[in-house]
Amino acid sequence: MTDITDPQIETYAAEHSSPEPPLLAELAQATREFSTAHGMMVGRLEGRFLKTLVAVSRARRVLEIGTFTGYSALSMAEALPADGRLVTCELSRKHADLALSFIGRSPYRDMIEVRVGPALDTLRTLEGEFDFVFIDADKPGYRDYYETVLPMVVQGGLICVDNVLWSGRVLDAGEADANTIALRTFNEHVAADRRVECVIVPIRDGLTLARKL
Repeated sequence: MTDITDPQIETYAAEHSSPEPPLLAELAQATREFSTAHGMMVGRLEGRFLKTLVAVSRARRVLEIGTFTGYSALSMAEALPADGRLVTCELSRKHADLALSFIGRSPYRDMIEVRVGPALDTLRTLEGEFDFVFIDADKPGYRDYYETVLPMVVQGGLICVDNVLWSGRVLDAGEADANTIALRTFNEHVAADRRVECVIVPIRDGLTLARKL
């Protein structure tokens, strides 16, 4: 992943944001050792941002599509009330197992449920409404995930979608790979969707915030 923000500014912003809990710092290190694709982890700055969004939205039920190793799920769970609930969907059993090992050591183990399998299949089994949704999974699936979860979100609820600037490649007309095309199409779709009010925040790799009207 190519930096969008000046790396020195990114580092300064992280260092001058609230610290991550020790367990998350340990998870971040374990993720770097676990996978060469550790850049998929949201990391300290975006993790603190997600926690803040969950807190200010007063969410009680959170849905995540794309667990990876659990850093974002644990970050968001920090802001949930004692009776809060977070369901997170992960395709890879290997990723889910590492996430579960850290979730099990956290104070939030009883409020986080990890569902393993294709996310769209999992979404069809969920009941009730969600206050907050975080999508960070396969990019060609973004539009289907968005359309599936939007009816499940409460009025005024928030959908957050990661990697929407794709290291700036969405701006390059010469980039025609499947991920870039999918993200361009998704961004245009959400921007034109009158069911939501949206804004793209250029934090890390770009984060769309879409509030259901």
